Amino acid sequence: MEQNSVTGILTSLVPFVAIFAIFYFLFIRPQRNQQKKHKEMLESLKAGDKVVSYGGVFCEIIKVEEKFFTVRSGESIMQIAREYVAYKVEQ
Repeated sequence: MEQNSVTGILTSLVPFVAIFAIFYFLFIRPQRNQQKKHKEMLESLKAGDKVVSYGGVFCEIIKVEEKFFTVRSGESIMQIAREYVAYKVEQ
């Protein structure tokens, strides 16, 4: 009788494990890989690189600081936080 209850518990856990595995491989793992690539891109940026912010501002990096980039967009010079750089523009 005890073996039947253990088997029943394991059988009821199988769908939950399967759902977690599906979520992991479809959502969690790809998002972690994307975050890792974005972090590596931010660390590799240097003065002269052209970037686009999450707000859609196209700008050129003038100075790299610890938490900010000093950038030029048109005639304006401003600072943007590192985490608001969406992507580097490849030319």
